[in-house]
Amino acid sequence: MNSRNTMLSKVKAYLVDRRQAGFALSIAGKQLLSFARFADRSGYRGPLTVELASRWALANGRGLALTAARRIEVLRSFARYCQAFDPKTEIPPAQLFGPRHRRLTPHIYTKQEMRALLAACGHLYPAKGLRPATCATVFGLLSATGLRISEATALRRQDVDLQHGFLHIRHAKFGKSRLVPMHITTTRALRHYACRRDQDPLSAASDVFFTFDHGQPASTRKLQYAFQQLRRQLCWRARGGHHAPRIHDIRHSFVCQRLRRWYDEGVDIDRHILALSTYLGHVKVTDTYWYITATPELMAIAAQRLAPLPPRGGGL
Repeated sequence: MNSRNTMLSKVKAYLVDRRQAGFALSIAGKQLLSFARFADRSGYRGPLTVELASRWALANGRGLALTAARRIEVLRSFARYCQAFDPKTEIPPAQLFGPRHRRLTPHIYTKQEMRALLAACGHLYPAKGLRPATCATVFGLLSATGLRISEATALRRQDVDLQHGFLHIRHAKFGKSRLVPMHITTTRALRHYACRRDQDPLSAASDVFFTFDHGQPASTRKLQYAFQQLRRQLCWRARGGHHAPRIHDIRHSFVCQRLRRWYDEGVDIDRHILALSTYLGHVKVTDTYWYITATPELMAIAAQRLAPLPPRGGGL
């Protein structure tokens, strides 16, 4: 069979076309390449069909409907592209596996859990290496600032201003950049880490802010692997809709803890939520509301605010 008829060749042509039009398709591109390899490995030749799309969508490890729905959404744009060249192409229905935007309750970390996580980093291998200090500092930074893990691992030395206490987040989600002020204790922790990091000559010569031993960049993938190790050691069980606590849940926890602190301080939440949205790098304030979870503490505050007021007089 001509190699131009493989699904991989079709996906590559689609990605070239879309990227020339200005679409990055970083995550979607990886998913489409995964689909193409899935189809070609099975020996499939022919137009994209709903049956083929369904088989790949459900081959996601745990067979989760939410993951399948998101995979179908990625395929729909590709299918419309293919249909222009092959009318036999079938476009998977948008709701084939339900809506792709379903909010699973995150795991909101307690202060005790975060302290346990940072302490457990000290037991990572190698015991006297840079990896334990790097993991503890990154996870602590996420807890203190609500950064995305990808934003933390992308930091370069010039992005971290330890004199004035702010981070320059460049080319984050949707290509946005922003300045993130840090608490003095967070700045102090990063300054301490930088001194420890630069004791490794190869790390000292690296432009990357967070490194492991021998100057190796502390990538998101490597930090996720370390987090999985720590999660197992701590015997954590998810208190949300996901199968296990995630690094991204630290960002959710940051939002909930910030709201609780503001309620305690009596500030105007409606005004401050806009500042929080900017701080987190959200495009819309509704994106910030997505991170708010009904924790017992926040529900207790809501109950107090909704409690009926006592009668002022003795009645009519």
